[in-house]
Formats: sequence, structure tokens, C-alpha cells
Amino acid sequence: MRIVLGVSGGIAAYKSVALLRLLREDGHAVRVVPTRAALEFVGRPTWEALSGEPVTSEVFDDVHRVAHVAVGQGADLVIVAPATADLLARAAAGLADDLLTATLLVATCPVLLAPAMHTQMWQHPATVANVATLRSRGVHVLDPDSGRLTGDDSGPGRLPEGADIAAAALALVDTGHGRDLAGRRVVVSAGGTREPIDPVRYLGNRSSGRQGVALAAAAHRRGAQVTLVAANVEVPVPRGVDVVPVETAAELREAVRAAAADADVVVMAAAVADFRPRTGHATKIKKQPGGSPPVIELVETVDVLAELVADRPRPGQVVVGFAAETGDDEGDVLHHGRAKARRKGADLLVVNAVGAGRGFAVPDNEVTILDAAGESVTAAGGTKDEVADAVWDAVLRLLT
Repeated sequence: MRIVLGVSGGIAAYKSVALLRLLREDGHAVRVVPTRAALEFVGRPTWEALSGEPVTSEVFDDVHRVAHVAVGQGADLVIVAPATADLLARAAAGLADDLLTATLLVATCPVLLAPAMHTQMWQHPATVANVATLRSRGVHVLDPDSGRLTGDDSGPGRLPEGADIAAAALALVDTGHGRDLAGRRVVVSAGGTREPIDPVRYLGNRSSGRQGVALAAAAHRRGAQVTLVAANVEVPVPRGVDVVPVETAAELREAVRAAAADADVVVMAAAVADFRPRTGHATKIKKQPGGSPPVIELVETVDVLAELVADRPRPGQVVVGFAAETGDDEGDVLHHGRAKARRKGADLLVVNAVGAGRGFAVPDNEVTILDAAGESVTAAGGTKDEVADAVWDAVLRLLT
């Protein structure tokens, strides 16, 4: 996707560096268009190095390419973060006195502004009126977060986190799917459970929750009402999604079963522990000099996916499982995935290889989607957002 990232002149401009990296890591081409004031906070070399594209704030640069028109015309999405009170005022007035405001006048794609300023500036009647004007024209203006501002002041005016801005902006873009999940209720589990050994240690796994969060965001973008059961996820969750935080496999089971009672689809993307310590210690286990390490007896956890398949709370509910596999002497990843698909009986099983920089805690994924008989339905690869849409495409074919 071709994204224009506008940056206006506020102290929060430094946060937009992380937003730029996030967008680039997700595979988007990003052209940064800062205002002159923004370059006082973060210099041109930083933006150019991270975006891989030339950076200018002036309409008189690169005149032969008519940049003041071409930049906006070529964009699939425009994000301005931070959007200062001055930028909001100029955009509402329709001014075009620099490359960013000219781009805003030309762009026909979705535009999202993420304000950041002092609380009194955000609440001033002039800013309130400017925001109302922009929203009436179809511009999406986020409400700022509340919290510590520059200096000793606190209140509404903080720039939202980069992942929240990205999620809100990307949700505005028509990916070709429209709102084909509108009217559907879906439950997605994400992350990795942790089974406590003592107050300090736990049995866990390497899942960051990125793929599950991408599935929740894609379903929300496509119109579904989404509940995300989040087990220790390491990435921000998308706005507009109901989140139920959990820690252990038992807590996840309880939360998923409760949310699944009226769901059309349940997607079990979380990496749920297969085992837990039989007994958890109330205090930290100490190393004894010259002593033997403690023996930790493990017991199996409940198979949440198998339970959901065997006891669906409503007729026609689609249940999707995930299988993170590694090959071994008995077979490759797909061999183990097919056996698991037949054993679990889920309507779809999404199989992916993990380990050696694959699957966990990386922006990309490569999966094969199997049916309950272990037969291949489709394969998908790319960013985890792209994989998420492929999973929902497969689910929709079952729903319809």
C-alpha cells in the first residue's frame, strides 16, 4: 500500500518515527511529508533513512514532478501524526501553503489525523470547531490519549501509540473485501498462555500474539463484532475490538467458552500450553547449594479447540484452529498438520512452520489451511495482515 505520513511540528513528532517503522515493517511504501516545523524536531536524514524515499516539505522542491499534486494523487492512505492545532486549523481552512496541506487538498483516499497538543489547545473552541469541520468533510480525526504531556501537565492531548494509529488508519482502507463480515460475531484468541511454576517463573512459549491480533483487526475492518481473548500479547490490540485479557490456559478456556456462546466464528490462534505444573509454589523456589534441582511434575491442560469442536454452543458455528509445527524424523510440518486436522476435527486448521525466525514474533507468515479431513483448502503467505484476510476468506466460504 502507498501511504503518505504527514508530520507536523509538535514534540510528539519523535513518536512518528516508530509509526513509520511499523508501517514499513508491515510492507507498506511510505512517503514522509513533514512540515517545516516538524523538521526542527526530527531531521530529514532520519525520515529518509527509515522510509527509503526523499523527504521535502516545500511545494517548490521537485517542481518538474508537480509534487504538490502527485504526492496526494498517488496515495492509498494519508496519515498525519502528530496533527498539531496549527495543522488542524490550516487543513480546516483549506490552506495549501506547504506540501503537506497541498497533499491534503488533493488526496481522494482515506485521511486520518492523529492530534497531539496541550489539553487547553485541544479543548479550545477554535480547535473543537476545526475538528468538527474536518469530520463533516469525511476526514477521520482520532481523539488524543490522556496522560502526561510536555512539562508537568497531564490531560487529553497525548499522541496515541503508533500501533493504535496504524490500526485505525489501515481499517479505513478498502482492501477489496468491503464489510463482508458485517453482522457476524467472532471470537479470536491470541498470544501465548503462561502456566505459573512459582510467583517468578512460568512455562510459556514464544508467541507474540501478532497473528491473532491481525486476525481480530481484519475481522473488525471487514465489519464483524470482535472479541479478542488476549493471552500475554506483546503487540497493541486494535481499537474497536472487545478485549478479554487472560494469563493461563484455564483462564483462556473459560473466556473463550463464554465469548463463543453467541459467536458465528471462533478462531483459536493463541498458542495454548499443552502442559502445566501439577502444583504451583506460593513462594519463589530457591536454588540450594549442593542440592538437587526440584522436580516439577507436569499434567496435561484441557484441549480447548477439541472441546469447542465437540460441544459447539450454537448450530452452524465455524471453528478454526492453528497448528504451529516443526518437522522431525516422523514427518514434515504439513504431515503433522494433516494428522492434527483429522484428530481435532475443526472446520479449518491453519498450519504454519515455526522456529529459526519463522512464525513467532516476526511480521510475516506462511500458512496452509486444511479442512477437517486434512485436505488443503488454500495456502497464503506475506504479512500477517495478508494471512489474516486469507483465513477470513476461507471462513466466509464456509459461512455462505
